[in-house]
Amino acid sequence: MVHPALTIPPRWEDVTPEWMTAAISTRHPGATVERVTLLLRDDGTNRRARFELAYASGTGPRRVFVKAESGVPGRREIHYENGNLFNESWLYRALLDGRTELPLEHPRAYAVAIDESALDYVIVFEDLLERSADPRDPTRPLTADQVADGLQGLARLHSRHWNRVGDEPELAWVQPFRPTRGWTAPMTAALPHGITAARDVLSDAVTHLDADGLVDVWTAYIGGLGTGPQTFLHGDPHIGNTYLLPDDTVGFLDWQVVRSGHWSHDVGYFLQSALTEADRRAHEAALLAHYRNALQLPEIRRPTAEEAWLRYRASAAHGLPVWLITLLSDAHPTERSRALVQRFAAAFTDLDTPAAVQTLRRT
Repeated sequence: MVHPALTIPPRWEDVTPEWMTAAISTRHPGATVERVTLLLRDDGTNRRARFELAYASGTGPRRVFVKAESGVPGRREIHYENGNLFNESWLYRALLDGRTELPLEHPRAYAVAIDESALDYVIVFEDLLERSADPRDPTRPLTADQVADGLQGLARLHSRHWNRVGDEPELAWVQPFRPTRGWTAPMTAALPHGITAARDVLSDAVTHLDADGLVDVWTAYIGGLGTGPQTFLHGDPHIGNTYLLPDDTVGFLDWQVVRSGHWSHDVGYFLQSALTEADRRAHEAALLAHYRNALQLPEIRRPTAEEAWLRYRASAAHGLPVWLITLLSDAHPTERSRALVQRFAAAFTDLDTPAAVQTLRRT
């Protein structure tokens, strides 16, 4: 596919009809945009905006959603250091070129522009609201049936790349999860404050472990994601990165933390974030079995029930420290971050995550 020569607009006010005509031209080559109206902007972790389009000729999308790197000083450098800066833009460039596919519900893109030297990118997406999608967040948990649908999608994704992601040239840029300084430095600095802020929803088992203990468990867990079958991971499939279509199909957006690694990371992070604590306790075992059965693999290559449960127990090691840190920032509304801290803390305690991580270290 020939990509339009897009520049990256420094401000949303710099998006012109000519720029948008070029952006949608790969899917709508006969369309000429006459007017661009900025409907909404949300500049935080990234820069995001929704535009309405009017046409001088041809037809195209009524609205689009545009995402670019954060303009907050120092934030793009952090994203670069932790390995998350270009993942989504590289993935969508490969999707637009037809070099790979995502066999689960996800937003479609019209164009991607990347400026690696400036640590910048822009992606022009469909506006999911045009498909009556319902973006979810932690204050509006999913049902067990909806989570089952999301797990089926993740199973299709994981099956496609099972033990072969490292052999796919189109995904050569995908990195494994590693406990790099880009992760551990902010975690070590912020976790004591996060624990203080959330103390009323943390169990004694968590607070007794303290910040250093949580970092140690997280580091061991992340190191263990490189063992066992390796596949392509969304990497960050918490409920805030999901949406529901009218038929209850679950979609996944925000692919910036794409990694290779063990399937259980995606499964645990999604399931534990998406359900209330009561629903998780009631349904997690059955949902884990549902995921295993949905894998498009011969039975001999599927994880055993015992292995799956151990890996799932360990997976809460990631969500708890990540959301304790996020609770301190303006990246998400406080009530959403707090809801996820509570869910991951409950899972961490219920599942005895430190013991599961320790068992995996010995095997």
